[in-house]
Amino acid sequence: MRSPLVIKKEAMELLVNNLGIIETEIFISELLRNSFDYTEWQRNYFDKNYTLDEFLQKAADYDKEHQMQ
Repeated sequence: MRSPLVIKKEAMELLVNNLGIIETEIFISELLRNSFDYTEWQRNYFDKNYTLDEFLQKAADYDKEHQMQ
């Protein structure tokens, strides 16, 4: 099993390589700023076979639906 540090490093590389630095920062900021039920989100969106654009749109839609009032 890989260490959490290695996993974080590889995840950041994937995000930056696929989204770019700015959109990666936006993604991380949104995760930190808005609490959400990761388990529910994963069940609804992560296990599907979406393209990156479809996945990002689904994540944005989820965020809009679950914004704190």
